[in-house]
Amino acid sequence: MPLKTVKKDTADTLTLEWILHVKNYKLTLDKARCAGCQICSLACPKEAIKVEKQPKAQGEKAKKAKVDIDLAKCNFCGICDITCPYGAIKLTLNGSHDLSVLAKESYPELVRDIKVDTRQCPKECDDCAEACPLGLITVSKIGFGGKPVQNLTALTPSERSRVQINLAIQKEYCPTCRVCEYKCAPGAIKVRKFMEGKISIDQSKCPEGCTDCLDICPITGALFLSADGKVQVNELFCDYCGACKVVCPVDEALTLKRTRILHTPVHSGAWNKALERLTSPVDAVKELKATGSKKAREAVCKRFVFEEVIR
Repeated sequence: MPLKTVKKDTADTLTLEWILHVKNYKLTLDKARCAGCQICSLACPKEAIKVEKQPKAQGEKAKKAKVDIDLAKCNFCGICDITCPYGAIKLTLNGSHDLSVLAKESYPELVRDIKVDTRQCPKECDDCAEACPLGLITVSKIGFGGKPVQNLTALTPSERSRVQINLAIQKEYCPTCRVCEYKCAPGAIKVRKFMEGKISIDQSKCPEGCTDCLDICPITGALFLSADGKVQVNELFCDYCGACKVVCPVDEALTLKRTRILHTPVHSGAWNKALERLTSPVDAVKELKATGSKKAREAVCKRFVFEEVIR
């Protein structure tokens, strides 16, 4: 048991601490990065995280939901840290980012499959950095001698040809929405979504003039307002976080279903339960069956290779 527990809630962060003799566990929620989505609350094995819809005055835009963590229930496992699409939650042990559930292979790591080929980047282009809805991309241009280039037009054609493009993406905060991929030059960035699913809006059930889901959606272009004033969905960019579902005033108006989560291989009861809550019992069973079939195929292949060797 901890010697001391601390919970601090400020405008910028929510911090929980376990202070022991030689260990100090700290869980920090960055409210600026938090989208108010459902993911951490669904993944938490202790049901310590609650997502609460915030009231709004008439005529105001919707506010993203508030995330609260019950210090009495939290055991600082770090599952919320791993599962958050936006990297808004961090668990540290004595000041170092420490996720023992990954080291013990009792929970998988979400795979943010993002590939960058700067050879495909036009030297004058910064489109991906401008398009990223979360400001996670930095583009820099390096000239001869390793000096940064601020103005390409001031260079000679020979100097411009030797300019190198550096493109840095803060992957730990990236929800893999793919906006950068489609706004950038073909082949420069390739992104594979780590959550797949389906989202739809039943316009007949939406309150007149309501744009709550659009107001809080963290991904520019995933939801948009059509010419008739109705909110429409562009699933190309949706990351299925569920922030829109939390604030929707009519349960049946917005339907969201996650069908698949890209992750590292793991055999874990904690993950199986989390997967069931994040997707559905049916989709969780599908993954377990697919994983079992894959392992069976690998076992058969190994046996055939072994038999060939001993012959």
